[in-house]
Amino acid sequence: MGTRVLSPLDFLWALIGLVLTIAATWSEAFITNAPWNWNATGVQVYSLGVSFQVGAVLLTACVGGKNAATLAQIAYLTLGLLLFQFFGLPIFTQGGGLGYLREPSFGYLVGFIPAAWVCGYLAFQERPKLETLAFSSVCGLGIIHGCGLLYLVIASVGGWLEAVTFPAWEAILAYSLAPLPGQLIMVCAVSVLARLLRQLLFY
Repeated sequence: MGTRVLSPLDFLWALIGLVLTIAATWSEAFITNAPWNWNATGVQVYSLGVSFQVGAVLLTACVGGKNAATLAQIAYLTLGLLLFQFFGLPIFTQGGGLGYLREPSFGYLVGFIPAAWVCGYLAFQERPKLETLAFSSVCGLGIIHGCGLLYLVIASVGGWLEAVTFPAWEAILAYSLAPLPGQLIMVCAVSVLARLLRQLLFY
């Protein structure tokens, strides 16, 4: 069986995913109080303590598929490293550039690439269902954290992270444990939104 050639639709979704990820990096994730309480209390907004960044990665995978999502994240990582390095344009939350390899969060960004592929692959194994899309997104989120934790361990042992030494408990708390509840809420939102979009797009 030959390798599937990338289609124009793959490139379109990759571009959409890239734009979504960049925009989501700078957008704080939030939820509101229940709509049936709006008349009594008004609309109240609660921060999830994270950006929409991870949600954008997973949504692109669940709607655009593994190839588009992987391309989008390769482009995101490349732009983040090079645009800031040569033009001073910030793509990542702390700017970007090759110096970002010394940031504790860099491993999580690298994890976007395999997470996008796995999430997109699983999301298209059958017709879209909430449980399938949620499982795909949880797997993707797990890969992001797995890559991030592995990078923290290797880099802290190697001594090239700024102000982080092995076993890097503070970094693990800041980048994995603290944002995890908010990211799990985003997984639920991504699952619902992806199902609606795929129904609207008839695939």
